[in-house]
Order: sequence, then C-alpha cells, then structure tokens
Amino acid sequence: MCASFRSEEMCLAQLFLQSGSAYDCISELGEMGLVEFRDLNPSVSPFQRRFVSEIKRCEEMERILGYLLREIRKANLAVPEPEVSPVAPAPKHVLEIMEQLQRLEVELSEVARNKEKLQRNLLELTEYTHMLRITHTFMHSRSRHEALGPQYEEFPSLDAESVAGCTGMQRLGAKLGFISGLIQRVKMEAFERMLWRVCKGYTILSYAEVDESLADLDTGEISKNVVFLISFWGDQIGQKVQKICDCYHCHLYPHPETDEERADVMDSLRTRIQDLNNVLHRTEDYLKQVLHKASESAHSWVLQVKKMKAIYHILNLCSFDVTNKCLIAEVWCPVNDLTNLRRALEEGSRKGDATVPSFVNRIPSKDTPPTLLRSNKFTSGFQSIVEAYGVGDYREASPAPYTIITFPFLFAVMFGDLGHGLVMTLFALWMVLTEKSHKRKHSGNEIWTMFFEGRYIILMMGLFSIYTGLIYNDCFSKSINIFGSGWNVNAMFTEQQWTNQTLQTSALLTLDPNISGVFTGPYPLGIDPIWNMAVNRLTFLNSYKMKMSVIIGVVHMSFGVVLSVFNYLHFRQKFKLYLLFLPELLFLLCLFGYLVFMIFYKWLAFSVQDSRTAPSILIHFISMFLMQGNATTPLYPGQMGLQVFLVAMALLCVPVLLLGKPLYLYWLHHGSKSLGVHRVCGYERVRRLSEDDLSPSIVHDEEEGLDDHPGRDCSPKEFDFGDVFLHQAIHTIEFCLGCISNTASYLRLWALSLAHAQLSEVLWAMVLRVALRINSRLGVLVLAPVFSLFAILTVSILLIMEGLSAFLHALRLHWVEFQNKFYSGTGVKFAPFDFSLLPSVFEQDGLL
Repeated sequence: MCASFRSEEMCLAQLFLQSGSAYDCISELGEMGLVEFRDLNPSVSPFQRRFVSEIKRCEEMERILGYLLREIRKANLAVPEPEVSPVAPAPKHVLEIMEQLQRLEVELSEVARNKEKLQRNLLELTEYTHMLRITHTFMHSRSRHEALGPQYEEFPSLDAESVAGCTGMQRLGAKLGFISGLIQRVKMEAFERMLWRVCKGYTILSYAEVDESLADLDTGEISKNVVFLISFWGDQIGQKVQKICDCYHCHLYPHPETDEERADVMDSLRTRIQDLNNVLHRTEDYLKQVLHKASESAHSWVLQVKKMKAIYHILNLCSFDVTNKCLIAEVWCPVNDLTNLRRALEEGSRKGDATVPSFVNRIPSKDTPPTLLRSNKFTSGFQSIVEAYGVGDYREASPAPYTIITFPFLFAVMFGDLGHGLVMTLFALWMVLTEKSHKRKHSGNEIWTMFFEGRYIILMMGLFSIYTGLIYNDCFSKSINIFGSGWNVNAMFTEQQWTNQTLQTSALLTLDPNISGVFTGPYPLGIDPIWNMAVNRLTFLNSYKMKMSVIIGVVHMSFGVVLSVFNYLHFRQKFKLYLLFLPELLFLLCLFGYLVFMIFYKWLAFSVQDSRTAPSILIHFISMFLMQGNATTPLYPGQMGLQVFLVAMALLCVPVLLLGKPLYLYWLHHGSKSLGVHRVCGYERVRRLSEDDLSPSIVHDEEEGLDDHPGRDCSPKEFDFGDVFLHQAIHTIEFCLGCISNTASYLRLWALSLAHAQLSEVLWAMVLRVALRINSRLGVLVLAPVFSLFAILTVSILLIMEGLSAFLHALRLHWVEFQNKFYSGTGVKFAPFDFSLLPSVFEQDGLL
C-alpha cells in the first residue's frame, strides 16, 4: 500500500546476455514487464545496427499479415482470439513461419487475381448482353421510321431530321458505320454535346439507360450506365467518334450487322455467362476455405510477429562485448523486482540452452530514475487524472491516494443531487459488473472507451453525489421528508391565532423561530425539507453553500501544504520545514484560517434571538486588512488586537519566504571556507537539493554515498545567489497571491451547486409539472411522453453536460489549487518493456 503514496525505489542494472540465449531472455522480460531498457548505441544509425535484417524480416511478415487480414475482412470472416497469448517464437521457427506466410500469400494472391479476372470477364459479358438487347430495339425503331415516317417515332432521342438524313445518305449509296457501347450516366450529357460539336451533325446518337446498376471495371463503384449506338458516315467521322469514346472512357463492344449474327452472339454470351458463374462460385468457395483456415491462426501470428519485432528492437539497444562475446544492456528496474529479474534471466538461459547463464549486476548512477507508481483497475483512473497534470518526480509524494476521496467529493459538492447521483451510480455499477465482457469486445468508440476506463471514478462520484444529495436534501429538485420537519406550524398557529381563512388568503406567512415551540430542533441529517417551500430558500442556501465552499477550500489547501512536509523529510531537506513550510502554513491560516474561524464562531455564537443583529463576516474580513476596528461591531472581545496580530504574522511570513532559503544557502556557501570539509559537503548536499533542475531523489542517493567515500572531492562549486533569489521570489509571489485567488476559486463549488439545483428545478417545473397538473384521464396519456422527454433532458443536460462541467472544475481545483502546494510533476514515467503495452501496426490500422 505504501507504493501508492510514493513512487517505488528504482535502480540501474546491467544485464549480461549470452548471444545464444539473449533472444529468450528478452522474451521472458517482455512477458513479465519488469524493466525499462536504455539505448546504449545512441550514435549508431537505426539502419546500421546489429539486428536490422531480422527487423526487416518481421516487417515483411507484417506486410503479408496485413494483406491476409484485409482479405479476411473482405470475406466477412471473424478472427478468433486465442485464450492464451502465444509466446514469441524461437529463432529457429521464424523461417518456418515466414515460409508458411509466403506460401499463403502466393496462393491467396493467385486465387484473388483469378477471381478478379473472372469478375471482370463476367461484367464485360453482362454489359455486352445489355448493349445487344437495347441496340436491337434501336435498329427496329429505325426500320419503322423508314417504313412509316418520322411521325411514328417512339424514341425521343431519334428525331425526324436525323432519321431523314440517314435515309437520304443510304439512298445516295453512302455506307454507314456503327459504334456501340456503354458510358456512365453522369457523363452522357457532356458526351452528346461533344459529339455534336466535333462531328458537325454527321452522326446519329441513340441511347437508353440500363435498368440494372453495374460496377465500373476500373474503380469497382456501382453506378448507372447508358447504352448508346452511334451511326456515322465516313471513315474520318468514325475516327473522331472513336477518339471521343476513348476520351470519355466508354466501354465499346462490336455491333453485329444482321439479326442472325446478333442472335448467335446472344446465345454464346448466355452460355459463357453461365459457365463463368459456375467457375466464379467455385473460386469463391475455395477462397473462403483458405481464408477460414488462415483466420484460425491469424491472431496468433500477429501477436508472435509483434513480440518478435519488439525483441529485436530491444536487442538493437544493447552493446556487443567482443571480448566476452555477449550482449550488455542497461535497464531501470524496481528494487523489489530484482529477484524476479534474476529469475527471468535464468528461465531465458534455460530455454536458450546456454552454457553460461545470463546475469544482472546493479550499478550506481547519477541519472534521474523514471517514476513508477503501481496501480490496479480501481486506482488507475485516479492515477491518470494526476498524471494528466504531470508525472511526479522520483520518490515524490503522490496525490493519487488522496485524490480517490477528494476528487469525487468536490465533484459531488457541485453535483449534489440524490436522484442524479443514483442514476450515475447505477450506470457505473453496470459497467463495473460487466467489465469482462466489455474488455473482450474491444470497442473502437473513443467516447465509450473513455467512459469505460473511468468507470470507478464515475462510481465514486455517484456515491458521493448520493451523500451530498442527502445533505442538501435534494432529489430531482425536490426534498425528501424522512425524519419530519424541525418546524412546528401548529405552535405558530396557536401563538398568532391563525385561522383557515388566514392560511387561504395570505400568500406569504413567516414562521418566527423566536417563538417557543415553533422550532423544535435541528434536522437530523442535512437540510430541513420545509426549506423547499420557503420564499427565502435561495438566500439561505446561498449563504450556506458559500461558507461551506470557503471552509472546504481552506482545508483542502492546508492539507496540500502539510503534504509538502513528507517530501522535505524524505529528501532530508529539513531547512525547508522552517523556511518554507512554516511560513506558508502560517500565512494561509492567519488570513484564511481566521476567516473559517469567524464562520464557525458566528454559527455558534449567535442564536435565534439575536440572529438579525449578526454582523457580516465579509465586512469584518475586509476591515481586518484595513485596520478599521471601529467601523463594525466586534464579534467577540479583543477581536481587533487578535486581527492586528494575525495580519502582522502573515506579513512577517513574506520576507521569510522571500529571503530565508536564498540567505541560508548563501551562508552555507561562504561559511564553508572556515568550517572545514564536513560543512562543505553538507553545503553541497543542500545546494543540490535546492536546485529544481535536478531530481532530489538522485541527490539523496548521492548523500548516502558521501559517508562511504571520505576522500571524495567536496570542494564548493560556484553559487549564483541571483538565480536562487529570483526563483524563490517567483515562488513567494505565486504562493501569496495564489492563496487569495485559490480561495476565491473554491467558490465555484457554491456557484455550480447552485446552478445545478436551479437547472433541475427549472426542468421539473417546465416539463414534468405540466403533465402532473392535468387532472383528467388525458393526463395519464400525456404523462408517458412528457416523462420520456424529462428523462432525456435530465440525462443529456443534467447528467452529461452538468456532470462534465463539474468534473472539469473539480479537475482544475486539484491541479491548480491543491497539487501545486507540494507536487512538481516534472518526472518521467517508467515505461517497461512489456508485450501487453506495445502498440501493434495492425491495431493502428484497424485490422484487429
């Protein structure tokens, strides 16, 4: 459990891997995900490293598998996932997998080419059939024109002048030529216009649309086509027509001259189409059989290739020791996992049949280790919220354990509604109970994935919203009368001699708590339900929630300041306890802690009898800074003296914050000349701890080694007082001004809570209340659609939009107001070599 409060201790280790078992050792480390490898060949080009040829072989297998998966997707076949993830194949089995994939690629590509060729031939024959059928109608129409005249024309495309011109040319003995084919319907208008302009009217164009939609031979798109028949006179016109048809990518087919030839061609086409359909069906069945067999092993092949390629990438990061003929790797490893690391190397050496086992050697280092914070499925969401701000420094206190409670609580303060919290809890609970089935589906919807990954965050937010909803006594903008009211209306009725007529004629009646018996006592839990009917309900809730926001904000910020103590103690920076922590805490508590004290004092000191004379806390707080004690009535004796003392203490904390740390470091630097070597070494440790560009954990490791090396050079280095002072001045200004702005920022808890409650009340009054006011039987019929509308608006506006708004504001309160008090977030996240974390090119392309 302690690992969640602070990052784990890391160490730098060297792995000595024998050449024969290096592959198996890296494979074992990838399955366990223990270490992060460092690149020992930064100056070597990726194309000049030792295992480039093996990586190219893996990329070739990835290309083949990509082609295979695309063909499987085209065939609408599923790729079953293996129950157990396969391990990386042994190097001696890689060539077998490569040959198997290549044979499969050749077979599939050949079958696919044959299928595509058959489909193209079938499409051409189908087009030819449509062309012959429709042009036959054109020719019979022209024959009727010659026999009966143009007044009996049936096709609008064959005008009388064109038919008459054709008949005149035939009488003169001119030989007509014919070109027939198909063209896309969208090109027909431009095609006809081009024929008319180029051929000067020496062509006759007849066309009709094909009823069936056909696929394009080149693009494969389904489109409407038009069959055309062009009659022309002369070879020169024929050549122009041919060029125009080629320009518009027309599919041209030979045109039979006689009806007998046409009939023979039609019979031949029917026979060939039937034969092609039979062959095509058999080809498709064979292709599906091959793809179905390949799909059973496709996922395993993909995982094996991914792991194999990752292993060779890691081996390229290692350096080769020519003397010992072994590979040397440097890794960051958690200290607690060193035993597992040695066990993994032993297992890899056993699988590789190595005569000399691989081993690990821990080495010292001055480099900054990466940050490792282990998490489970419950804490991973909250850890992601923290790391979205920044990864923590090595061994720095983590805000994640506290965020698990404070984040949903601050959200619930803004979102507090019993009904809405219950709906959110049920939704999150459904995701939690069915998480195994959702993980197996691998949904590609990013929004759903985001909700699912944060299911435990939503669950906690819903549970806390139920709690705050009970405190606010707010359920879909209505109060729940669980324990009865603390106000006795009968006592007021008896005291002031109210009658039924008084109740009916008076729009507003005031319950005076100063009368004995009217106010029987505070409500056991939350707010009394009678406030839901009060005219001054909004005024009361505003005052209540505003003061509550200030109290929560000051407590939250003070807790953040206190957490900085754990960092100072862990990194042995005790001087920061006196020069940073105490002045910061005193400055915050003397000003805004006193504001919280006045809020509680006013609640406790003023009763019902003198509640109207209670002074304004805000006026007192302003007068505290202006030193105007006579302007307001004091809350308690000696208030003015205490306020002057607190303001003076806060002002004295500012120069301590501004000058304390720089002067202390300056004194250590200049006092080391007369205090000896021990003081110099002490200064050196403190100086390094004060620099923000180095991780304090590294310096902590160096401290532990100073005593072990008494002869180490501890001569003081150059100290720049201006840089230290400038950095501390920025920190002081940021903290002092931030205390004011951050406290005001917590008022968003009050503002969003008020906005959520008012939106809920408006939605109830303007939607659901309309149907509930209908007293007739029609109200039952109206209630169902109105309630559906109410539910849709509640989910979309109050749960999703308002919930997202409250989520973002709670996120800001943690990042800016809370975490900046103790959390720097400038570290580097530990990225272990883990097969389960490696992205796959197939997953990126959406093939899996």
